[in-house]
Amino acid sequence: MEPLFYDPGNARFRALIGVGGIGTGVFFELNGNHTLGREESRGGRFLDQRDYCKLHIIAHYVQTLLGPAFITVPIGYVGQDAPGERLLQEMKSAGFDMGYVSALPNEQTLFSTCFIYPDGSGGNLTTEDSANAKVGPAEVKKAEKVLKRFMGSGIALAAPEVSLETRRELLVSATAHDLFRAASLITEEMLDPSASDILSRVDLLAINLEEAAALAGFRMDEAGQSEIVEKAVMEAMRHKPDIWVTVTAGKNGSWGWDGERMWRFSAIPVEVTNTAGAGDAFFGGILAGLATGLSLGYAQELGRLVAAMAVTSPHTIHPGIDRTSLASFVDSQVIDLSHEVRQLLR
Repeated sequence: MEPLFYDPGNARFRALIGVGGIGTGVFFELNGNHTLGREESRGGRFLDQRDYCKLHIIAHYVQTLLGPAFITVPIGYVGQDAPGERLLQEMKSAGFDMGYVSALPNEQTLFSTCFIYPDGSGGNLTTEDSANAKVGPAEVKKAEKVLKRFMGSGIALAAPEVSLETRRELLVSATAHDLFRAASLITEEMLDPSASDILSRVDLLAINLEEAAALAGFRMDEAGQSEIVEKAVMEAMRHKPDIWVTVTAGKNGSWGWDGERMWRFSAIPVEVTNTAGAGDAFFGGILAGLATGLSLGYAQELGRLVAAMAVTSPHTIHPGIDRTSLASFVDSQVIDLSHEVRQLLR
């Protein structure tokens, strides 16, 4: 893998320490577009698509884009089973520091079955009693010496698919050790009373439009996209006045608030194979850009590029994204890039 141009001696950040989902899954395409009935048996087929969870996806792009000079430390568990063994090997191969990820005996790896109708809609069935559910504040405390090691030069990533309590513990520790704090919250969590405490400890909040609407107190059909984003930013700033916010909206592009300016990017038109994981790829690209020293706006531009290439893969992690493939992708799509981002691909 060819990393972006990244000089750890002059970089803004040298490491990422994160909590969130570590798991895998399968995609099953149903026959027929009518909604699956409660007692119905329906035929279909498994698709050649691999699914991954949020911490793994985001951190994968950060690590593979920045290369071995950057240190990525996930905190979590997998089960002592075949999916867990495969995930551990894949994460090691990507270059992660695996000192705080282990396989729990007699537990199953977080696993999802994504069912898809022929029209592209669908849903997920996800295990709740997985090894990943055992990741709590105690696991974060065990890794505190890593946060201390990268005081002032690290990113703390609090991603969904672990409890809000666990994410809060990471953010509290990151605050004590002066790390840059990045997080996301899913729609349902925006209404949780403890979400306010989370938001008050975040430097960068990365969410999608539906999550932004929940934060803003809107239904999706109550307001236009820009109004939803603006209200969500205002609500986030009510919790932390200097917070940065990015919002993705699929084919409708993305917004980014850096405390002074609202950045707006359209989506890059590509032939889409699978949109699952695109928002996490976007988030990973942003964090990689910030680590190199890019401002939020230019980092968002890099995130947009990574997400556009990610959706051309059937898997929720595109296994081929690196500096060389991104540069080729830019040339093949005739994408207009800023000088700042193009320099990273040289």
